[in-house]
Amino acid sequence: MDAVVDATHPFAAGITANAARAATAAGRPLVVLRRPGWRPGPGDRWHPVGSLAEAAELLPRLGDRVLLTTGRLGLAAFAHLTGPHFVVRSVEPPAPPMPPDTELVLARGPFTVTGELALLREHRIDVLVTKDSGGAATAAKLTAARRLGLPVVVVRRPPLPDGVTAVPDVAGALERLGLGTP
Repeated sequence: MDAVVDATHPFAAGITANAARAATAAGRPLVVLRRPGWRPGPGDRWHPVGSLAEAAELLPRLGDRVLLTTGRLGLAAFAHLTGPHFVVRSVEPPAPPMPPDTELVLARGPFTVTGELALLREHRIDVLVTKDSGGAATAAKLTAARRLGLPVVVVRRPPLPDGVTAVPDVAGALERLGLGTP
């Protein structure tokens, strides 16, 4: 093994921490590949938060019909909320606990702006909750929310382990490892 490359999801903090420990133990360099996070644009009504629990705390002040696109594993943070109606979009069915008023939409992206606008309108969504996973393929929901003037609660990425930095693309990873460009 010459190096450790972590190309996991930006919210896979445990895997990144394990990769950092393994690289240190093996005396090898670690490169963390992370696509850039999203940046708010003109007209965006973003509410950045540090966790799903913070998102749940903020929600009652923002809307009554929530599109939740944070993944199936974090729904427990919202399970105590009895006021909002949640439309939970997930690739696979989530396990309890979930909010009591939940409607499940099983779908796998990539999604289009047109499709996201239709989903938001059909379900009369008035607030979107999402994680900052970054990337253009998952940004359609943000564009749709902007067009409809909806508030968006954006859960910030967990910090990288101490001393670890990320590169935004494969070319950056190869450069960091001294291998040139692809």
